[in-house]
Amino acid sequence: MTATQKFTKGLRIFASDIAQGFFEITHNGFALLGLAVMFAVITLTARPEIRQAGEIQLMGWLQNRQTALTGIATDMEANDRATATNPQSLPKQQAAVAYWLSKKYNIAPEPLSALVAEAYETGARTKLDPTLILAIMAIESGFNPFAQSPVGAQGLMQVMTKVHTDKYQDFGGKLAAFDPVTNLRVGVKVLQECINRAGSLEGGLKYYVGAANLEDDGGYAAKVMAEYNRLQVVATGRSVPMAPPQVIPVHMPTKAPVAAENVASLANS
Repeated sequence: MTATQKFTKGLRIFASDIAQGFFEITHNGFALLGLAVMFAVITLTARPEIRQAGEIQLMGWLQNRQTALTGIATDMEANDRATATNPQSLPKQQAAVAYWLSKKYNIAPEPLSALVAEAYETGARTKLDPTLILAIMAIESGFNPFAQSPVGAQGLMQVMTKVHTDKYQDFGGKLAAFDPVTNLRVGVKVLQECINRAGSLEGGLKYYVGAANLEDDGGYAAKVMAEYNRLQVVATGRSVPMAPPQVIPVHMPTKAPVAAENVASLANS
């Protein structure tokens, strides 16, 4: 064997040794990586709180990154907090009512659909016609969840929050008056008390508006009943002309002492 051949053979052996060593190192490295991944998966499976903490941290980082890039703070829970429902997901009767009210009062159908669904659910539970509940919301606030009268009636159903503070305790406090669904539920409770006290629907509406001791309720009961009758027809699927929305002069300052007295007596009865 010549010197050149010996040199070539030695070079091959050297290269082979290097290749073998590299293979063993990388093989062992991948094995260690695989073991690390396996242990990490086992740990995250056995300790879900660690996984949740990691997910929260990662989501926070991604949100901060998105805010830095766009200049708009993100909130992945905003969609869950929104009081809105796809009207197409409602039963046909409820969808008809939601679309009709949406057009009449210039309110988006999605939030109205959520209120319609809640009115039907609450109505079934309290034995009150849901279209009556919706009619009162229409006349009282025009479906403005942030409405407030001169004497302090607030929200969709214009409940006297200061008088009925106790009714909001189970909902976290009086600021819940501006949560549409909570205001609806509390308003229905007050309406039930008014109807039971008066002994009739029309009389209950007079109590509700704070005009129980007055000869005239300013046409309030008539407006509610007219809208109630229209909504009953809408719910059957028939076409109903849209009268212009009423401007609501209810809970007027001149009625404040009477309103406070009657609603307070209901709250304590």
